[in-house]
Amino acid sequence: MNAIDPARDARPDAGRPLRLDPGTPALVLRTDDNIFHHGTLAAIRSLGRAGIEVHAVLEGRHAPASRSRHLARMHHWPDGPRTPAAMVAALESIAGLIGRRAMLVPMDDAGAIFLAEHAAELLPRFLLPRQVPALPRRLADKAELHAVCESLGVAQPETHVIATEDDLVAAVSRLGLPLIAKWASPWLLPPGAGLRSTTTVRTPEEAVRLFGRISGHGSRLLFQRLVPAAPGSDWFFQGYFDQGSRCLLGGAGRKERAHPHGAGLTTLGRWLPNPRVESAAHRVAAALGYRGILDLDFRYDAAADVYHLLDFNPRLGAQFRLFTDGGGLDLVRVMHLDLTGEPVPPAGAAHGRTYLVENYDAFPAFHERRGGELTCRGWLRSLREADEFAWFSADDPKPFAAMTRQFLKRGFTRIARHRRNPASPSR
Repeated sequence: MNAIDPARDARPDAGRPLRLDPGTPALVLRTDDNIFHHGTLAAIRSLGRAGIEVHAVLEGRHAPASRSRHLARMHHWPDGPRTPAAMVAALESIAGLIGRRAMLVPMDDAGAIFLAEHAAELLPRFLLPRQVPALPRRLADKAELHAVCESLGVAQPETHVIATEDDLVAAVSRLGLPLIAKWASPWLLPPGAGLRSTTTVRTPEEAVRLFGRISGHGSRLLFQRLVPAAPGSDWFFQGYFDQGSRCLLGGAGRKERAHPHGAGLTTLGRWLPNPRVESAAHRVAAALGYRGILDLDFRYDAAADVYHLLDFNPRLGAQFRLFTDGGGLDLVRVMHLDLTGEPVPPAGAAHGRTYLVENYDAFPAFHERRGGELTCRGWLRSLREADEFAWFSADDPKPFAAMTRQFLKRGFTRIARHRRNPASPSR
């Protein structure tokens, strides 16, 4: 695929016109503090380029997304605990500043759970899908998701909840090592605790150390059978489902690279046809009566010839711009069209399209050699051929510059900390 001008979306869509209602603004929000969340910037750019007034709840001016020319106004969560009551009050205050009913776009699981559970309070001031209130929490919780998969006959790796030492011993004995450890509700993990939502456990000592961290935050610990990663085995599906759980836009993407390697975020994704993944996603959404945007992770088990559903994220995925058709239609624009009552034109699959996250992709790219070729050459070729970058855009350059400064600053800070205390982990 030839390189495409990263700023092409700043021009009017070349295909059919997208009649997004300019009178309905959007509010993009996250409940966690992560200035490097590239999906937030992507949502701001996509809606802003389509003529929508975009607001966002951000950490401050040090957040690179705050520098986007497509952001009309930045807002903040108030100081103090982010209890549901405080968040409802904060959103009502922001709604007063916006002055019109706005579409809410949650960018993390905790935000999607909060919006679904408090939709009745928010709907007078905001537009959002009429989701079953308890469903996002049930699906985002990895222990509950396992039960859902069993009830629907959806393949998932063997999973055990670890509540006691006996559970730990039995699970390690049954699953063997290495295995995958997951925190069922990662949004409950305390910031700065050094706990990753997903970890590969290679020794009994590592399993015991994780077990020692199960108290104090409310998230259950799971041990799951490791499905070995292989080239081309990691897939994801993202889609938007209307009030009848009908998919208005969706597609399957393959993780070409991820960070951390084998168990992290997609740093290079490619939109490809995969009828088995697409069919499984549609079937699950229909069975659950799901409404709105979802982001599912799958891994192919070659030994069993099965795609395992690993995660269900009930919100917009950070790499959602991968699924953009030739007319500029993407998931957040479909959501705006649907919620404002505008017709959603049929989408055409842009198979082969790639999306690259610059600040993270270098790590997995240089970690491996592929086909005997020096990874550096392959990575440079990926940069040349990427259809869209997470940060760089010729029509909106300031977020990329701000991201680069913050990324380098964080790197130098970690190096300095490690030199002062070599025994400390460098996350």
